[in-house]
Amino acid sequence: MEAHDEVSKGEYKIGSGQDCMGFVIEDEDVVSMSMTAVTFLLEKYAIDPKQIGRLDVGTETIIDKSKSIKTFLMRIFEEHGNTDIEGVDSHNSSYGGTAALFNCVNWVESSSWDGRYGLVVCTDSAVYAKGPARATGGAAAIAMLVGPDAPIAIESKIRASHMSHVYDIYKPILDSEDPMVDDEISQTCYLTALDSCYKGLCNKYEKLEDGQFSVDDAAYFVFHSPYNKLVQKSFGRLLYNDFLRNASYIDESAKQILTPFESSTAEESYQSCDLDEASQQVAKPFYDEKVEPTTLIPKQVGNMYTASLYAAFASLLHNKHDTLAGQRVIMFSYGGGSTATMFSLNLNEGQHPFNLSNIASVMNVAEKLEKRYEYTTEEFDIFVGLYEARREFGIKNDYWCEMPGNLLPIGAYYHIEENIEEEEEKE
Repeated sequence: MEAHDEVSKGEYKIGSGQDCMGFVIEDEDVVSMSMTAVTFLLEKYAIDPKQIGRLDVGTETIIDKSKSIKTFLMRIFEEHGNTDIEGVDSHNSSYGGTAALFNCVNWVESSSWDGRYGLVVCTDSAVYAKGPARATGGAAAIAMLVGPDAPIAIESKIRASHMSHVYDIYKPILDSEDPMVDDEISQTCYLTALDSCYKGLCNKYEKLEDGQFSVDDAAYFVFHSPYNKLVQKSFGRLLYNDFLRNASYIDESAKQILTPFESSTAEESYQSCDLDEASQQVAKPFYDEKVEPTTLIPKQVGNMYTASLYAAFASLLHNKHDTLAGQRVIMFSYGGGSTATMFSLNLNEGQHPFNLSNIASVMNVAEKLEKRYEYTTEEFDIFVGLYEARREFGIKNDYWCEMPGNLLPIGAYYHIEENIEEEEEKE
């Protein structure tokens, strides 16, 4: 892609920290990916579709301005006689998946819960206009089951949010999926939200536990990953915050490196390349231990918008499932606009089939990555063109599975389409 786009060697791989990217071909979209993810989850954990009582979808890939993606997924449940399912789509940039997750968790914890499972789907196809950002695109759908006595438990009182009105990343052109990105402020908005959430989480933890919280108090940190370089910067920023708070694990050598930046204002610190380099230097050994295991899928697939954070968490489950029981994991979710939450997970081994080892086995991350198909950059441009062309016409979508001779696995869904105008003329 670097050669095809005529950019300097290493601009994508080194500059953004990405290894590969994923994208949908002409018979896939966010709904077909979601239907496949939901179907496989129900089958592999032997969940009766009638056991689902709530379904929330997080996405920023809007295929219809009225009809929710959740309603497309209802086909799976209608076939089993279940239409009594609450929830619709949550929409706000990459944060929608986290909003959907919180909605489901809150339902299970509430007096409205009827004893059935909640189901969360994060689905997006990140397509950028031609230029350097296109190489950071990606596509994915992730399905998560929510219920009591889970091996992955949200510590509901240890979380903090940051919401503000900015135009860092937005999509004002309704017939285009290409985001408008203000490069000058987008990274600062992300880091501002990160600082605010981290300080808020530390304050809440310290009131509950009567002790200081720092990076040293969690085994792993999982970030929304537009591109890996931002994840590296973000974790370094947490170390800088801990330095300013005089956290006990910050040793003398780290203090010497960071002390020149001790009196920097927040705005100065966001713009300082020297501070960025120094904080990442101090953070490097902690990053290798606490963050690197979470980066596999994001670096291989690219920005998956709402699915990005949870693909990073899936990477952690894949890499460390044998040692995660009893550990705390901190998650940071961010969406442009801006919306963000940092929250805590507490993990235990759980009972089969909902135990960490079996979850890792069911996800089968290594094989999924190995079985991907490779295309040329010229072919990729063609697929992007086909994907974008769908938005120029009124399209009525339908979805089927087990397409003979298709590249998709048996049981995966693909989409067919009809032009709505032509259908109306026939009628």
